Amino acid sequence: MALRVVSSLLVGLLLLHTWGAWADVQVNMEDKVEVVLGETAQITCMFTPENGTGTDATIIQWFYVTRSNEKVRIYYRDAKSNIAEQGTPFTDRISMNGSIAAGKMVLTIRNVVLEDEVEFICLVKILVDRTGEGRTKLRVFETPNFLTIEAVQTGLSVSDEEPSKIGTCEVKNGYPKPNVTWYRNNTPLRAIPNVLNVASSITTESSGLYSVKSELSMRVMKEDKDAEFYCEVTYFVPGATQMIETSRINVTVYYPHDAVNIWVESPAGKIKEGDKLTLHCEGNGNSPSSVFTITHLNDGGSWETDMLELYNVSRLNSGVYTCESFDPEFIAESSVSHNTSVFVNFLKPAVVTPEETMEVRQGEQLQATCNALSSLPTNTVWFKGGVEVSNGHSLIIGDVTFDTSGIYECVVTVPEIEGMSTSSALNVNVAGPPQITEKDSDIESTEKSVQLECHARGYPAPEMAWTTSDGKVTKTTPTETESGFHSVFTVQVSSNITAVCQASNKYGSDAVTFNIKAKSNGVIIAVIIICILLLAILGAVLYFLYKKGKICGRSGKQDLTKGKSSKDNIVVEMKSDNTEEAILLGVNGEKQPPNDQVDK
Repeated sequence: MALRVVSSLLVGLLLLHTWGAWADVQVNMEDKVEVVLGETAQITCMFTPENGTGTDATIIQWFYVTRSNEKVRIYYRDAKSNIAEQGTPFTDRISMNGSIAAGKMVLTIRNVVLEDEVEFICLVKILVDRTGEGRTKLRVFETPNFLTIEAVQTGLSVSDEEPSKIGTCEVKNGYPKPNVTWYRNNTPLRAIPNVLNVASSITTESSGLYSVKSELSMRVMKEDKDAEFYCEVTYFVPGATQMIETSRINVTVYYPHDAVNIWVESPAGKIKEGDKLTLHCEGNGNSPSSVFTITHLNDGGSWETDMLELYNVSRLNSGVYTCESFDPEFIAESSVSHNTSVFVNFLKPAVVTPEETMEVRQGEQLQATCNALSSLPTNTVWFKGGVEVSNGHSLIIGDVTFDTSGIYECVVTVPEIEGMSTSSALNVNVAGPPQITEKDSDIESTEKSVQLECHARGYPAPEMAWTTSDGKVTKTTPTETESGFHSVFTVQVSSNITAVCQASNKYGSDAVTFNIKAKSNGVIIAVIIICILLLAILGAVLYFLYKKGKICGRSGKQDLTKGKSSKDNIVVEMKSDNTEEAILLGVNGEKQPPNDQVDK
């Protein structure tokens, strides 16, 4: 709230009232004395004393005038007494002081109440026949409190023909009566018949103070939707006028649409088939009874809503959409509409020519095309096994081989719209005579049977057969793999045998020969025995050298070259657990006599 001094009413302090009733005693008093409720008031009575007379010859009397215009004495002073009259409303609250010689007496009223706002008379009497009096009005003031403003909670319609209530201002406990003025955007409002009305009511509280309630009603316009309303309360204080403002309020104003707009809220940018399309319609009015209708002019579809959501849209959803607003509360207002165009971009499925599968002879040229009808420019890329092999609508590969065979994927994208793509596949078969990947080989086997494998490439799928050197022919059903065809054959091996794998189709054939040599188990056993004997001889020699001290630091043994020996008789010294006698064994196992032993 704001507080300011509006004007000064300090009037009468400089204007003195002179009253000479029926004599020449001059009495001067202020027209009015102003005081705040509950405070102390001082009323001054000034007069011209008579020269040559003493103070004992002067009598001062104070009176007040009742509401019924009766004059009641409240104070008396003469040479012998100075008393307040008993039984008056002022008896216990007044006193008088001053100097008769100076011609100035002051009546003091303590704890002023509202009932003290009356006229006071100062009567001066000198001697018997000289009298004069003066009059002053006492004004009492109280600053109001509890200033409030409350806006109407319901919305107001511009279609209302009678003024609608805007709000209420209330101020309490002021004296004299406060004044309330309504403002709209800092402009004071004045009553206008059938347009604007300000109704005020005044309540006199039990304390005698005034409370004022003011209600503003007006016919609102669209411009009032942003207007600020508030109250200014003007009240009086001693010597001045002050003002206080309430907070500012707004009201809800309902008014019809005079323009609407419709737009694509999502997706942002270009629309593609499969998207979720959201259309939003909005008007510049705010009437809660407004009804929006969105219509697809191309197919006549209509929806009573201000937000339309279409899922998985197709090119059929393209066209002009119109938004129309109608408000039954404002029948006089014509409906308004607006439209927007929607285009759903499309990309048809990719078409590969030739379709699905094609056959091309070895050494010839592979040529295929891929196209997809679209509303926007496209880009085409060919892939094989996830690796890009060509860019553009046409796929051309010269001098094809079996490695050219496989599945080619054609991917068509729309660069302008992320995620807009289509694809198709082409299975390429390179036709030609089979090619076996294995080479002629020799195999040695000690097993009774051998499993042989044969891999071949070719198209059409080759027939695979095995022929053995004994004249047997075995046809197999090959297993297709990523690299071609696989055949497995088990051959029985009892002696050396030859097996031939042959793959053939209508374009030719290819073959591979496996030569299998059978190896006997007896030869192996003989070899093992020889190895064992050699190991035994080596162990005997080492032991003999050990006994002669030739190895491991053993002493006392004669060199083998000093004894009787023969290059054909290699002996090994052996001892039993029960005798010290050494027995020499020859390589052929015969026992040697002791005298042939080497001396220890």
